[in-house]
Amino acid sequence: MTAPIDIRRLNAADPDFARHLDHLLSWESVSDDGVNQRVLEIIRAVRERGDDALVELTQRFDGLEVASMADLILPRERLELALTRISPAQRQALEAAAERVRIYHEKQKQVSWTYTEADGTVLGQKVTPLDRAGLYVPGGKASYPSSVLMNAIPAKVAGVPEVVMVVPTPRGEINELVLAAACIAGVDRVFTIGGAQAVAALAYGTESVPPVDKIVGPGNIYVATAKRHVFGKVGIDMIAGPSEILVVCDGQTDPDWIAMDLFSQAEHDEDAQSILVSPDVAFLDRVAESISRLLPSLERSEIARASLQGRGALIQVADMQQAIDVANRIAPEHLELSVADPDAWLPQIRHAGAIFMGRYTAEALGDYCAGPNHVLPTSGTARFSSPLGVYDFQKRSSIINCSAEGASELGKVASVLARGESLTAHARSAEYRIKR
Repeated sequence: MTAPIDIRRLNAADPDFARHLDHLLSWESVSDDGVNQRVLEIIRAVRERGDDALVELTQRFDGLEVASMADLILPRERLELALTRISPAQRQALEAAAERVRIYHEKQKQVSWTYTEADGTVLGQKVTPLDRAGLYVPGGKASYPSSVLMNAIPAKVAGVPEVVMVVPTPRGEINELVLAAACIAGVDRVFTIGGAQAVAALAYGTESVPPVDKIVGPGNIYVATAKRHVFGKVGIDMIAGPSEILVVCDGQTDPDWIAMDLFSQAEHDEDAQSILVSPDVAFLDRVAESISRLLPSLERSEIARASLQGRGALIQVADMQQAIDVANRIAPEHLELSVADPDAWLPQIRHAGAIFMGRYTAEALGDYCAGPNHVLPTSGTARFSSPLGVYDFQKRSSIINCSAEGASELGKVASVLARGESLTAHARSAEYRIKR
């Protein structure tokens, strides 16, 4: 007999529901003082000693015997070799996913624009790609070639001339799929370094690693902490928390499907969060049974069990409207609308990183090959953040070109406002252009 899993049950009708939900969703991604101090020391070492610090730290943390920085650089030929080492099916899957990701992100490209006012003044916006982007990729066994595609391809679509990838190879473990993905995505340079030292190298540059303008890609607590510290010197994508999925279901989807969709995030790590919301109490019971029955079949069953017991939940609501209200309150990274008519509810969804419509759209499709980016806001930050995209690798400059007539008329307005702020040099600068 299958042992039931102890997954939290919540009811939106409970007077304490809001408090229980807040507790369920709470997640603190801040580092402790010890991690913070070690990261600061690593950043200082890289800034002061460059390549020598990278070699020393890689020897210490990754267990590698490297003589010099040259041992930590992978040439383009090595990426091309990886393409021949993976199976034909793997290569075909990577190329198919890359093409879909590329086509989707082409739609996001922004272009420069201007308009001309009646007096000849021209206003507009110039869109320019970043000069260089840095991509952090976790290494070893926890490697995700799909993340290489999702981070590098938008940068290339944006027109970034150089994408630099850092990927640790602990104890010499090299993931051929990751290198093959880098080749397909058009990554320009690869360094086999990781941790806070790799983030510092990308931010400040060393003798071998060029400084970048923005660092993207997931990592552990040391990587996340380092990204916090270098922000301002460079841009970063986000400080991501554990992966999340929220499924809203009307009770008509196969409960085994829903259970496996919840597992798809729970298997990431023990802190991942999987939540199901439904107005159908009997359906919640059937999904709970499916979870208990199917969990032992997972290769990462213990991780999924810890995730579901620690941060998972089955939430009962009064109706579908309340289910949507709960979804907006949670602002999930991944939202599945596993309902009969998802289009009818879509206009009411205000906060979600990615929305998966209907019973057939498993979140896993978005992780790999649907096309939209899988780098998404977590921990409720979908309230104000968006998926990674081409726009993250482009910057915008304002264009102002005043005609003589336009400068005269605008100068009168600027003069009044500047003198109201007691900034007389501003006012006089504008007044010089006013026609007398």
